[in-house]
Amino acid sequence: MRKEDCFYLGKIVSKYSFRGEVLVKLDTDEPEIYENMESVFVSLGNNLVPFFIERCRLHKSALLRIDFEEVKDETSADKIMGSELYLPLSMLPALEGNKFYFHEVVGFTLMDEVHGDIGVIQAVNDSASQELFEVEKDGKELLIPISDDIITQVDRNTKTIHVKTPEGLVDLYLN
Repeated sequence: MRKEDCFYLGKIVSKYSFRGEVLVKLDTDEPEIYENMESVFVSLGNNLVPFFIERCRLHKSALLRIDFEEVKDETSADKIMGSELYLPLSMLPALEGNKFYFHEVVGFTLMDEVHGDIGVIQAVNDSASQELFEVEKDGKELLIPISDDIITQVDRNTKTIHVKTPEGLVDLYLN
């Protein structure tokens, strides 16, 4: 399995018991949907290695406590400490309405209420405190904030996101 075919689920942040159980900090708004997994891919070096799960359950709401079949002591748990966990993209729950996954909207066109077509989403920058659409229009790059206040409609059929950008933002880039 390649990372491009998977989504990031979370990271192993600590050991839970001397029997090799680990705690995973999940990157999700709905941790409860991952309580009954049978397996995950663990990133070890440059490879995704399948690990089978004997038991997993929520721990203090934001963490997932996992007992892997292959990890039965602290030494084995130490070897995977800090590793990232992945699942195949096919396991992502479908989103509706104006909710979307960042990877899903790359290639979508942004349609502004005032300016019309303001470009195609090339990437999503989520490394800063404000997530941004990186949009290209006529060789120029526009950075448009991702916010419920700005996004008015996500149309998956036409691969278009309708936005109402703050006054002057688009002009700043295109004029």
